[in-house]
Amino acid sequence: MINIKDLSKVIKQVATEKGLEPENILEAIESALASAYKREFGKKSEIIKAKLDLKTGTLDFYQIKTVVDENTVRLNDEDESKEEGKEIPKFNPDKHILIEEASKIKPDVKVGEELVFKLPPKEEFGRIAAQVAKQVITQKLRDFEKEALLREWKDKEGQIVSGVIQRFDRGNIYVDLGKSIGIMFPNDSIPGEHYKSGDRMRFLILAIQEETNYPGIILSRSHPDFVKKLFELEVPEIAEGAVAIKDIAREPGSRTKIAVASVVEGVDPVGALVGPRGTRVMVVTNELGNERIDIIEWSEDPEKYIANALSPAKVHSVEILPRRSAKILVPEDQLSLAIGRGGQNVRLAAKLTNWKLDVRSVTRPDEVQEGGIVDIGEEYEGNENIEEDKDIDSREE
Repeated sequence: MINIKDLSKVIKQVATEKGLEPENILEAIESALASAYKREFGKKSEIIKAKLDLKTGTLDFYQIKTVVDENTVRLNDEDESKEEGKEIPKFNPDKHILIEEASKIKPDVKVGEELVFKLPPKEEFGRIAAQVAKQVITQKLRDFEKEALLREWKDKEGQIVSGVIQRFDRGNIYVDLGKSIGIMFPNDSIPGEHYKSGDRMRFLILAIQEETNYPGIILSRSHPDFVKKLFELEVPEIAEGAVAIKDIAREPGSRTKIAVASVVEGVDPVGALVGPRGTRVMVVTNELGNERIDIIEWSEDPEKYIANALSPAKVHSVEILPRRSAKILVPEDQLSLAIGRGGQNVRLAAKLTNWKLDVRSVTRPDEVQEGGIVDIGEEYEGNENIEEDKDIDSREE
């Protein structure tokens, strides 16, 4: 007889620590005991299950056999498959029982039904069987934790979460999210931003990684959606549906361009994001480590939208050309501002609008400017391109 009082305490304790239901822990224990019994007293092909009664403390073992007939199994090696293209399994007395024999036990039994046979009780297992039990219960608990984590976090993809920097490992940053741990890969951090253990920060839940043995909560501070979600938290007009964020282009740690439009007549979309005396945009900028943010008005008119995208430069004219390209002429004194340092301003404008841009001086329209032509090409298709390379060392203080 198992000490049910002590076992119940352990089950409740483990369930609390792992964030699981006690029934999950009990199921893991029963699977482990069944594996140990099979290893010690059963055969490899047998299907054995255990049942632990928490009320009485009794432990029972059962063998499961499936009812078959000559149409569902091969009774000898000479028998051929009954269905073309489908291999029929060979009869195995360890896990099969013929319907003729099964009918003697249960008169109304049907083919495909499972019969349960009680096995002799055992409570003492050898060292190897105990190791098998330990492995099974560990794997079962991992599976249950994975399912629980997926249920809790799957619907939170794309949301902002607050967490505490926990540790660093091979350039990856691990973040304590409460009951779960998130991971931020090097390319998902903001270049130049320093991270210290114990710092509380906000992150975008980029994805829930299910392919590995244990699901990972993938976090990001460099993704364009991080800026978008921060504005959604700060600007009531977005939550109310009066203002919409249409496009966003970002070079993390340096500069972001965000295009907004009014959904409700009379609402200033740019002013809504800037906020009274710039308070709203300042909150987002501070969260991003003083990353520069250009807020521009979106337009269905390509000429107007492209001109707005090159803000803060003043545009003289926009000429729409074939293949989604445009030639922009700006005053001579606005040329360096329109192109930006290292071509950043025109590069972000091209990424924001999804157009190929060619910025030139209005006084020298035939002269190509260094850094003035940006063809977004495949690199910028879609404003939310996610970096795949996770091997760059993270910035760590």
